[in-house]
Amino acid sequence: MKDLWGVLARQRDYRLLLGGGLISLVGDWLLRTGLAFQVYVLTGSTLASGGLLLASFLPAVLLGSLAGVFVDRWSQRTTMIVTNVLNAVVLLPLIAVHSASLIWIVYAVVLAQSCLQQFFTPAEQSLVPLLVNPDQLVTANALNSQIRDLARLIGAALGGVLAAAGGLTLLALGDAATFLVAVVLVAAMRHRRHRPPKDEETAGGAIRRLKEEWTEGLRLCVAGSAMRLFFVFCLVTGVGEGVMSTLFAPFVSAELGGDGKVYGLIVSSQAIGGIVGGLIAAAIGSRLPAAALWGAGAFAFGLIDTAMFLYPLVSSSVIPAFVCMIAVGLPGALMVAGMMTVFQNLTVDGTRGRIYGAVGAAESVAVLVGIAAAGVLGDAVGIIPVLVVQGLGYVAGGLVVLTRRRALAIQAVPQPV
Repeated sequence: MKDLWGVLARQRDYRLLLGGGLISLVGDWLLRTGLAFQVYVLTGSTLASGGLLLASFLPAVLLGSLAGVFVDRWSQRTTMIVTNVLNAVVLLPLIAVHSASLIWIVYAVVLAQSCLQQFFTPAEQSLVPLLVNPDQLVTANALNSQIRDLARLIGAALGGVLAAAGGLTLLALGDAATFLVAVVLVAAMRHRRHRPPKDEETAGGAIRRLKEEWTEGLRLCVAGSAMRLFFVFCLVTGVGEGVMSTLFAPFVSAELGGDGKVYGLIVSSQAIGGIVGGLIAAAIGSRLPAAALWGAGAFAFGLIDTAMFLYPLVSSSVIPAFVCMIAVGLPGALMVAGMMTVFQNLTVDGTRGRIYGAVGAAESVAVLVGIAAAGVLGDAVGIIPVLVVQGLGYVAGGLVVLTRRRALAIQAVPQPV
């Protein structure tokens, strides 16, 4: 716990960043859960509910890599403040939605928030390495991962309560309040980013420079064997995420015989494991190489995943599913903390945002591929075989990372020319 206390007690700016992130993420889960409920209540259509997923994914695919270029140009702190303020503002039109005929406003709000998220997330991830010491980076990334699970647990519960109590109006006001509180915390940070002033340039020159920096980000995300491994791992696990999001509910229903209540409890149990795992990862993470944490975490994550999807072949009990979902929290936290630390060590301030954006855009495409493939293959070859292959993808990825851990520890992405 010494490492954990060292980061939280001594790094004031990181503590403010972590607090702001937790509060805004609670708001995200609050809105996400409540919107899914309210859209179905207003429309009675599962297709309309699916439109929310499309509206949230499109900006990541179309805007993610370009947004990272601007994040590298701007102050991360200022970017986070502005995007949080804008997030609070764009929520207000939800107050006007009281019937299915105005459901397009919900899609527009979700689309706008997803666009803003493409700027916020790279700024946040680029800022973390500047706020803590290098030997504290794994701990900081583990804490970042943990607050996401904590926010999911709190926000999902609050979203259901607020949706039932006050509909979209209360959801919008509640989420907007979390963004404004996050603004106050981030604004209190002392860290400032100083950039030398650039010479004035023509509109044509600015467009050319934007194009050059954008293509540079695409090139840098696969520059060097270490970054290529990171990139491919993100693609493989992105496909796996798409498969899981599509087939896990049918798995619980068809293979375990569970109802909606059982499904919800199993999904929420993962957050409990993630919180515990995040604490352990934060406490021990800095004592182990980041690449080893990444590889071992992915390997163990994949084994537990695979076991969970195979056990219904010999038992119909839902208890092992709960155990596996909780147990997978520790290796999942180690994997995320180690992986993000390796990425931050392979990149430098000034290019990190565009690389993160390019990788994130490619990963979003991979998620969509996984969703489409799961829809087809789930019927053609069965739910369990597809989910097992997804789990084995993590096992294989973890083994590759472990065999390359020394290269991951010493290689760095070249500076842009």
